[in-house]
Amino acid sequence: MAYDFIQDFQSPSSIFSHKKLLDFLPMTISSTLNSTATIYSSTNARNFFKSLPRNPFYSPRTTPNSVLDFRPYPRKASIRSNICRFSLYHTRIPHTLKNYNTISCKSSTRANSFCGFAINQLKAEAQMTVAAPPCRIEDGSLLVNGTVVLKGVPSNVAVYPVTDGVVSSSAAFLGASSSVLSSRHVFGLGVLQDSRFMGLFRHKVWWMIPTFGSLGSEVPIETQMLLLEVKAESAVIGRSENNFYVLVLPVLEGQFRATLQGNSANELEFCVESGDANIQTSKVSEAVFIKSGDNPFELIRDSIKILESHKGTFTRVEHKKKPTHLDWFGWCTWDAFYKDVSPRGIKEGLESLLLGGCPPKFLIIDDGWQDTVNEFQKEGEPFVEGSQFASRLVDIKECSKFMESGEDTSCHDLHNFVKHIKEIYGLKYVYVWHALIGYWGGILPSSEKMKKYNPKLMYPVQSPGNVGNIRDIAMDSMETYGIGLIDPQKVYEFYNDLHSYLSSSSVDGVKVDVQNLIETLGTGYGGRVSLIRKYQEALEESVAKNFQDNNLICCMSHNSDSIYSSKRSATARASEDFMPREPTFQTLHVASVAFNSLLLGEIVVPDWDMFQSHHYAAEFHGAARAMGGCPVYVSDKPGMHDFDVLKKLVLPDGSILRAKFAGRPTRDCLFVDTVMDGKSLLKIWNLNKLSGVVGVFNCQGAGNWPLKEHDHNSSSERLVLSGPVSPQDIDFLGEVADDRWNGDCAVYAFRSGYLSRLRKEESVQVSLGTLECETFTVSPIRVSK
Repeated sequence: MAYDFIQDFQSPSSIFSHKKLLDFLPMTISSTLNSTATIYSSTNARNFFKSLPRNPFYSPRTTPNSVLDFRPYPRKASIRSNICRFSLYHTRIPHTLKNYNTISCKSSTRANSFCGFAINQLKAEAQMTVAAPPCRIEDGSLLVNGTVVLKGVPSNVAVYPVTDGVVSSSAAFLGASSSVLSSRHVFGLGVLQDSRFMGLFRHKVWWMIPTFGSLGSEVPIETQMLLLEVKAESAVIGRSENNFYVLVLPVLEGQFRATLQGNSANELEFCVESGDANIQTSKVSEAVFIKSGDNPFELIRDSIKILESHKGTFTRVEHKKKPTHLDWFGWCTWDAFYKDVSPRGIKEGLESLLLGGCPPKFLIIDDGWQDTVNEFQKEGEPFVEGSQFASRLVDIKECSKFMESGEDTSCHDLHNFVKHIKEIYGLKYVYVWHALIGYWGGILPSSEKMKKYNPKLMYPVQSPGNVGNIRDIAMDSMETYGIGLIDPQKVYEFYNDLHSYLSSSSVDGVKVDVQNLIETLGTGYGGRVSLIRKYQEALEESVAKNFQDNNLICCMSHNSDSIYSSKRSATARASEDFMPREPTFQTLHVASVAFNSLLLGEIVVPDWDMFQSHHYAAEFHGAARAMGGCPVYVSDKPGMHDFDVLKKLVLPDGSILRAKFAGRPTRDCLFVDTVMDGKSLLKIWNLNKLSGVVGVFNCQGAGNWPLKEHDHNSSSERLVLSGPVSPQDIDFLGEVADDRWNGDCAVYAFRSGYLSRLRKEESVQVSLGTLECETFTVSPIRVSK
């Protein structure tokens, strides 16, 4: 059968491009290689096997100074298994080998002929790929697609191709070794220069922001993603342009997590650490993932897809159950009341929004509802700054404000109150806030109601990366006062008790904050990665058991330990808080959520945080939420609303129109500083079911990135900037069109009301002042045949 099938083709290239054969080939090869006798009955096959390296799991050295793969995989006794595993990485033929023993070939002559022909194709393909791996070290340089990306690569650095079950011809891991055991290593990778990059780094222990540059020295410590724009040294077949992208992701390896950083010699380095002095290593082989591609968005997506399969420690967002609150307008109590939240204030806020025609359908009761105590702040004494972060949880139940003894005598308890506001104000979902460890300072060890969780007073220890950027007052206070840490063996019991009580009180979900604190408490618990994973698994299991629809919002969780341990959590905050009283934070907030969503948006639905509709930057924030594919909720004080802003986002029934994906910067914005370079507008793109959207924001002249020096191009004065907007700004726009699309688009500017018809390569100009924005709907025009 196989031989007859081949006769229908005129050349090897046509054979290997035929879909039916691609589906058929792996099973047929495997079945014909069913015994050593069958293999060696083919002269072509026998000669091919003689030409193979003795152990195909080791990649041969291309030069004396290059190391491709030193992983000690055990050699398989079966030749059939070896050729299948070898071809998996070194060819581009799909492999479906689970049932390779189920097919029998009735004609050994035809099978042998087919086997010999197919293996010749494998041999040619393998020889071509082995001769020039897409990522390799050669003559002391790291080459990607034949182009030097890093120079002066140390001899202890190695490249490990991704081979086990994941077909990826351009993905690899970077590893390194040391002569000493340690819980923390910093390894050099080589000199980085002359390639523009965009990175995401933790400027605080809790949060990431973007960074931009072209030199290794400009890569901050605690960098968790690095995207390079590389100019190819020679044209690449099939590439229309001479530049491509390289993604570098420091990830988790066992009990260690990795980050990137640069030094004054422009060397790119990676740091691996366990967070426990007793958890040590001298070698890592899968700490830094690297992959190249022509499309930056596809590159990030495909890289996360490979890591999901290879690591098995996290799940991509498309495989997670999404919380149902995402598609409804919401209100959060935080900026309205802060910790002074009360039943009366909540009812006043809900009523004023309802009367204005924007009924909130989900509510977050933020910090201030729990029963806590601050042992370090004595009544009548002056306020001790920072001691508020040492407050500890006394009981899982609500505080007196939400009981009959509180100010609202109509509120008997939390259950009574939640049931009441759902009935009166038409709420669908009520969430409450709590910290990952119960409260900011943990739980109170001396509380009789908390003793069942075996709390222990622990003092956080921050890594050099944390203290090397911006120190945080909350974290510093916790170091001083200590944390009442729940016994990791009891943490599921704590969550289950808390969440089952909340569920019985008609609460629908939780916002869980202060998550990165756990990374500083790993000593004695197997290190930071192990402890974070223990807490996260317990949290996700409890939420799944006690609440419907995976109703969990993660917050203050921007460390790679949490990101790459997220199995079920489907939404997480994308940046530091919206801070209404900080005029220099408004543009930084919008830029941060867009850039952070490049990474976070592959694993969770990024939550771009609440804003206030009566704020002077409300239009700016509202437009960003419309682009973000994120929930839309506000933290207005009761009676202080701008319904003109809100009604652009909220439908009369309280639902919102949410875009399909996480909003991300357009390709021409990826490597420019849209906050501080004084000339670049920020553009954010997304897709809807039948159209695309682009939001344009002038973030210049209203603030500066933390830790970034002001150069002569940056300005704190209001700037009017102009730039082009094109249908080409929307990647994958063709996916929402069909075969009737001729390339023309109807482009509507929401603010100006201007409608134009553009070819997909054409553009219109937009001019905006500081903190001004414009949004465009781009609809492919379909021509009836």
